[in-house]
Amino acid sequence: MKAHYPLRRTCKEVTALVIAREDRALPLTERLALRLHMTMCQACPTFERQVLTMRNALKQWRHYGADGPGDD
Repeated sequence: MKAHYPLRRTCKEVTALVIAREDRALPLTERLALRLHMTMCQACPTFERQVLTMRNALKQWRHYGADGPGDD
């Protein structure tokens, strides 16, 4: 019989949580599972940084036309 660990998540599940966190607040158990996984995994924190980089780039791009070069 396989042991059940309620806060254990796979990398696939964690990447889905990182993406979901962009759209909604995660419940406490999911936030804890995410944090726990991030401390033990090398790849998932890199993925999280890439998502944050894309979010920041999109935010800057969205505001580019409003106050960027070429506005007179």
